[in-house]
Formats: sequence, C-alpha cells, structure tokens
Amino acid sequence: MVPITQITPSPILLPLLRRSSHPPCRRRCRLSPASFPLLPQTPCPFLSHPPRCSSSSSPSPDPIHDDTVELPLFPLPLVLFPGAILPLQIFEFRYRIMMHTLLHTDLRFGVIFSDGASLAPVGCVGEVVKHERLVDDRFFLICKGQERFRVLNLTRNRPYLVARVAWLEDRPLPPKPLTAGETEDLDTLAVEVEKHMRDVIRISNRLNGKETKEDAEAMDLRRNLFPTPFSFFVGSTFEGAPREQQALLELEDTSARLRRERDTLRNTLNYLTAASAVKDAFPSSPPAT
Repeated sequence: MVPITQITPSPILLPLLRRSSHPPCRRRCRLSPASFPLLPQTPCPFLSHPPRCSSSSSPSPDPIHDDTVELPLFPLPLVLFPGAILPLQIFEFRYRIMMHTLLHTDLRFGVIFSDGASLAPVGCVGEVVKHERLVDDRFFLICKGQERFRVLNLTRNRPYLVARVAWLEDRPLPPKPLTAGETEDLDTLAVEVEKHMRDVIRISNRLNGKETKEDAEAMDLRRNLFPTPFSFFVGSTFEGAPREQQALLELEDTSARLRRERDTLRNTLNYLTAASAVKDAFPSSPPAT
C-alpha cells in the first residue's frame, strides 16, 4: 500500500480523517455474496433487453450494448475512489478463480462497499497494477481506482458476483441560490478544502506533540489536481467512515462533493480546536519525583 502520510498526522482524526497503513487484511476476502437483499435481481427498466445470466467462465468487462458492461464484483467493507491505491490479499477460493480469469482476460473488477448484508448501488473499478502469486495460490494485489459505476442488476452470483453496470460520471446540478459569502467556483472550493485539511493536520500534530518534516501551511495537498480528482482524493482520506465515503462516491456533482468535504473538515477542525483549548487550559501534570 502507498500510505498518504501527510494527511495522517494523528489518531485523533479518526474516524473522519484516516488513511490505513496496515498490511492487507484477510477479512476483506471473507464476505459471502449469497445474500444481498438490496441488490435488484430483475431487469432494469432502462435497459432495452432483459439481462441473461452469463454461462461463460470469462466475466471480463465486455461491452453488451449502449454504455453497459458486465463486471465481476468484489464486495468489501471499504470504499475505493478513482485514483486511490488499494492493496488486497486474495486467498478465498472463489476470488482466486476470479483472479485466474482476470489475469488471462482483463485486469479490472468492481470494488463495491458491503456491510455484510447488502451492496451499495455505486462502486469503483479496481485495476490490477501489480500482482504476486504465491505457491499456495494466494495473490497479493496492488489495485488503482478507475471509473465509477452504478449496478443495474446481477447476471451471475456463482462462483462470484458478476453484474451489469453503467459508468457514472459527474453531471453538475443547476446552480442554486447562494447565500452571502458562498461561491460555486470549483477552484475556490478546492482551495477552501485544502486549507481546512492543512489546518486539521496542523492542530492534530500540535495535540499529539508530533513534529512534521515540513510546515503544514506549506504542504501541497492538492498536488496540481483538478477539482474533480482532488475531490476523490479528499474522500479517500476519510477512511474509517465508509458510509460517508460512499455518500461522496455516489455524488454526481463535483461542487456538491467538495462542499460536503469542506463541511466535514470544518466540523473536524472545530472539534480539534476545542480539544486544543482544553489541553492548554488543563496541561498534564509533571511526573512525580
């Protein structure tokens, strides 16, 4: 995994701002696809032809018609964003079958959030950029988030889930009336979000007595990203709050996503500021001699 160390200064940011740096977890591969009651099993009314269960052993994302494709799904208790890096360890039999197929066809599969009882309606394609196959047939993968997709219906559920999906892109909503001081300019919103991130890092580091290698005010958190990929990057740092991340992933308006992230960061900043004031008012007692 490639941890984003500059935005993980302190455990006090959990669960709103946390980027995992632990090794791939086995529990991620133990979800059962046998029961997902919220995923529709009937044809979607927007499709001109009803779906057919695929009998082929190759579930690679081949176009069916229009802008829909069939995609193998990997349910996980996390949310993948476009551009984010995800490490995985594959050892469960059905997903080892999936990997053998993908390595001979297409290196893409759908990562979709699951709480163990249901699937989210929107996921993100994970493309395998590096893999290692071990002697016991396990796989270590490094995946990168690509396009988002919306699940239309299942086409197969054994040995692993395969779904017909449609690609999801941002479609800006009509402008809404603005209150005093508000702006809908994407660059301005991105600058505000980056500033809040810097402030959160600075105060969190101070609370935890952590010295940073560089001044938080000088951190280039945006890294020359345009507003849309930057909004996905910010969402990926909210690890530990998967439902909030899922809500961000499903938004189809970059400005709405940035505003929601700005509000989340602002709330986190208010909490940290209050915690810092309490710490200043009641400093720790010196150790007894």
